[in-house]
Amino acid sequence: MSVDQLENQNPDVYTKLDERPSTLEEEDDSVVDEFDSREIFDLIRHINDPEHPLTLEQLHVVQEDLIDIDNGNGTVDVHFTPTIPHCSMATLIGLSIRVKLLRCLPARFKVRVEVTPGTHNAELQVNKQLADKERVAAALENSHLIKVINQCISFRARA
Repeated sequence: MSVDQLENQNPDVYTKLDERPSTLEEEDDSVVDEFDSREIFDLIRHINDPEHPLTLEQLHVVQEDLIDIDNGNGTVDVHFTPTIPHCSMATLIGLSIRVKLLRCLPARFKVRVEVTPGTHNAELQVNKQLADKERVAAALENSHLIKVINQCISFRARA
């Protein structure tokens, strides 16, 4: 997509958080280490925005405080905030987050990804698409779409 076709040509860019240091307890396999919101955030923070050479973290599309995890019930709820209220990439971003988590988390977790309430003009429609297992499965069978998602979720080191 060329610059003159971007929906948000000049997005706000935020400072990335430092990487969370690993502790000795986390490296001890005999200690039960439950997932927390920071760990989920660390899995999705480096997802690339489909329009800009920036990560979802740098654009504040994903934030740690918008992630809820319940280890006991095996649920992960992620809210993401598009950079503009009419972002046409919202469903693609949500799919990228969902795919990344489904690939990284144990199968016992049910992942729900939704637009942060009040941040997108088509919030209900986007959430409905992201919650529909058949639509998600069909989308992931589309070779072009899965190629774009894989590009978004592939880690590329950036300054």
